[in-house]
Amino acid sequence: MRLRHIELFQAILQTGSLTAAAELLHISQPAASKILKHAEQQLGFALFDRVRGKLQPTAEARLLQQQTERLAIDLQNLRRLADNLGRGDARALRLICTPALAQALLPMALQRWRERFPRTACQLATQHTVEIVEALLLREADLGLTLQAVEHPGLCSCMLTEGRMRVIAPPGCWAQEELDTPVRLQALAGRALIGLDTRDALGSLLRGHLEELDPPPRVVTWVQTYQLARQLVSAGQGVALVDPFTALATDGGEVQTRLLEPAISVPLYALTRVHEQPLPAQAMLLDALGEQAARLLQAEHA
Repeated sequence: MRLRHIELFQAILQTGSLTAAAELLHISQPAASKILKHAEQQLGFALFDRVRGKLQPTAEARLLQQQTERLAIDLQNLRRLADNLGRGDARALRLICTPALAQALLPMALQRWRERFPRTACQLATQHTVEIVEALLLREADLGLTLQAVEHPGLCSCMLTEGRMRVIAPPGCWAQEELDTPVRLQALAGRALIGLDTRDALGSLLRGHLEELDPPPRVVTWVQTYQLARQLVSAGQGVALVDPFTALATDGGEVQTRLLEPAISVPLYALTRVHEQPLPAQAMLLDALGEQAARLLQAEHA
């Protein structure tokens, strides 16, 4: 099958008709019909049967569907990459980071960065680490920020700073004198807990530790972001284990925070593409982010 065959095949699967597929691809209906006929002649079997006015894929087409979907995604990614390369580097600084870091670090760091670069546009996006890696490789972002170690031949990973995992609880849960002492992991046995989605590397690590407790904590709600966990804790829904930046942020609802014992380190990583030196605006933003993170973490040693 040629690329044009695959595009039409996918369009028909999406729309259910040759006419709608032609409109989707911005070609005429006779042209679409000709492409479909040519594809079926080359393959030696029919791709669609007409059922009650709609085109239904044949059994052979169903077998082809999964592979052609992968090819379509690869082709789309190739076009996105080519488009981003064609626009060059004379564009806005683009940062992509996890939602927790966007809320805890970005506002103050950007304020300092803006003093140095008042006219440079900045595009911000939040995603999980897998999507951050993809965005950097497709040149849809210039800098990535994550709490998860990333090993990829196309990316450089630089640790900006390192903190420790914390336990957060609703206001009034602990006496004031307890806040300066760590919480032992065993103290969470049987407690109502806000759990982190295990797609997150830290979430997977924590789940392994928590499952060993006797009795294990009762996970009353699963969430995908640390800041949502903080908001639920602030509302009295339970306790949560979160990264230090989420725990020490000044917004997102009032909570009490204590270090976790035994200590679990939480590094902050900056991601860039290999063989690309950061531009001055990018380097300045990384400095500002590192300094803001360090200021937050000073509370751990207060």
